[in-house]
This record gives sequence, structure tokens and C-alpha cells, in this order.
Amino acid sequence: MPIPDFQSLMRPVLEAVRDGEAIPLNGLRECIADVFQLTEEERKEQLPSGRQTVINNRVGWTRTYLNKAGLLTIPSKGMVQITDRGRQALANGPSRITVSWLKQFPEFADFHTAKPQATDVLDVIKNGAVEAVETTPDEQMDEAHQALMQSLAEDLLAQVRAASPIFFEQLVVDLMLAMGYGGSRKEAGKATQATNDDGIDGIINEDKLGLDVIYLQAKRWSNTVHRPEIDKFIGALTRQRARKGVFITTSDFSVGAREAALGLDIKVVLIDGVELARLMVENNLGVSVKQVYEVKQVDSDYFAGE
Repeated sequence: MPIPDFQSLMRPVLEAVRDGEAIPLNGLRECIADVFQLTEEERKEQLPSGRQTVINNRVGWTRTYLNKAGLLTIPSKGMVQITDRGRQALANGPSRITVSWLKQFPEFADFHTAKPQATDVLDVIKNGAVEAVETTPDEQMDEAHQALMQSLAEDLLAQVRAASPIFFEQLVVDLMLAMGYGGSRKEAGKATQATNDDGIDGIINEDKLGLDVIYLQAKRWSNTVHRPEIDKFIGALTRQRARKGVFITTSDFSVGAREAALGLDIKVVLIDGVELARLMVENNLGVSVKQVYEVKQVDSDYFAGE
């Protein structure tokens, strides 16, 4: 079954500790994964940030919310234990405990409404429509970041498509340099030459020592690149006795074009508009930092000797 949202975990978490014994958080996570019969793949599924598994993150936030509502206590580091209020919730509470239901407890309401609202997703929580929000704060941050990155990539690609052929030539050189290819800007500039098809063709060093070279072709196109263009590129590589080539376009590649680049003795990499924008963002080309938010957590090592 799909990994349950963290509100769906609230009652099962209470059920898992209903006997009153304190149990380790790691043991609670395993228990919940077993309760919902998660597959090995689901247990290993990561948040978009890649820092934590989804199920561990959701169990962790469930513990935090239930603790803030007074239904759970943390008797010692990494442990979880039910409270009398938690037992009452099991006996008299709803079959599905939610953030909205937890707000009846003043200490939880204070904790929850005191949080700064930074995104539209969090605004939904602030306005009380919590039933529609089934992700943890970490997931909301990741989702908001992904949405911002997607919007940025789309804006970036629109700017690239509107740029002049000469600017696009320079952009490709700058990108290769930013990715660690080409040696110096002077060498990279010499390695490329302008053409009349709104793109550039040339060779660029694979490394700073020039131990190998990469053949480049770039098309500032709005139309899909089809197989004949890739076949011509492969022919050019063959005549140059090149072993590696990169074909960059501001549009996309047809299925046939992508198939043409497979199963060759030479390595051909196809970079479409979406990938081009991603590489520009990843290598800080044509973008600048707008705002930095630091998300901190407790330093367990600091308290290790306590």
C-alpha cells in the first residue's frame, strides 16, 4: 500500500505504545512500517532532499505532534511513551486523529499556530484547512523548493530561447566551464566556432590537462530535434574520430533521436531544454541566490555526554 500520510499515523503510533512501556523511536518506526505492510522499496523511499526516508520523517513528525499535544512523552533521548491523555485519546478519540483534532489541546494549538507561514502550503494550515494538508513540514518545504526550482527552470529556459545565437554560443561555453570542462576560458573560446544555424559546433577539453576532447553541437531551436540531426552529429563524430559528443538543444528530442544515441561505440549525450535549465541552476549559471533559509536540528553530539 502507499506510504500513509503522517496524520494517518497518529492513532497507530498511539496504539503501538498503548501498553505504557517506553520504546525506542527506531523501534516505533519499524513497528509502524510493519503495521502498514510497507514494502522494502517503500521503507527506503527518500524525501526529495534525500536526507531521510519518507516513513521515518512522517513517524518522527507524528511523534512531535503527539508530544506537543500531550498524548506522548519523551522520557529520555530517542524514546517514546504514552501518557494518560494518550490513553484517553485511544479510548474516546476518533478513529483517525488529525491536526485539527489535536488543536483542542491548548499547548498544541500554541505550538502549531506560532509557526511562521512561509508558503501557500503552510498558509492552508494557518487558515484551518488542515485536512487537505497530509504532508509533514519537511515535505512541505521540499515540495515548495521543488515548485520554486521548476518555475525558475521554466523562466530560465524562456530567457535562453529568446537570446541571440551569439549569446547562446557563449552560454554553452560558460556552462561547460562551470561543469569543469574546457580548461580555461581562453582555451574554451578557441575550441568553439560560430555557425549559421543558431547553434555552435566545436571541440572542448574534457579536463584541464586536455587528455581527451568532447565534440559539441548546440541547437537554439523551438522545434523537436529528430533522428536525422542526431545521425548527422554521429557522422561528424565518426569523421573526427571522436569518442565523445554532447548535443545540446533548447527544445527536446524525439524518441527516434534518443534511440539513435544508444548502442554506439562512441558516447553521445543528449541535453534537452529541461536538462539544460537544470544544469544551469545546478551550476549557478544565469541565476543568483534570492534568499537563504536555514533549517536547523538538535545537535545530538552536543548532548552525548549529558
